[in-house]
Amino acid sequence: MGQQQIIESLNAETIKKDIPLFDVGDTINVHNRIVEGEKERIQVFQGVVISRKGRGINEILVVRKVVDDIGVERIWPINSPLIAKFEVVRRADARRAKLYYIRERTGKSRRLRDRRRGLKHVAGLPVRQG
Repeated sequence: MGQQQIIESLNAETIKKDIPLFDVGDTINVHNRIVEGEKERIQVFQGVVISRKGRGINEILVVRKVVDDIGVERIWPINSPLIAKFEVVRRADARRAKLYYIRERTGKSRRLRDRRRGLKHVAGLPVRQG
């Protein structure tokens, strides 16, 4: 067995199996665990996925939302133990792999078209196998 195969077998134990399928352009809720002293709470961050990069244990997600006309972006490792779960709210039709151009957009031009028109909430999305 080669070095790369050994590394991937060690990382396979820490990769999350319950991540729903989502893509760039989708609006998701990221349930983030926050530890304050001895207390732990969950804070939800809802925004549009503008970037996904890496693979396996190194996969990273960039989520953007706008609060009071100020853009807020958060970057999370998908397999982080601080993330409780991901929830897909809305699926959008994106024709690019990275949506960095949304940073300069305001108003209606910032919106993304629904993947299936008339769809407001997506329930029962398949989960990544494996």
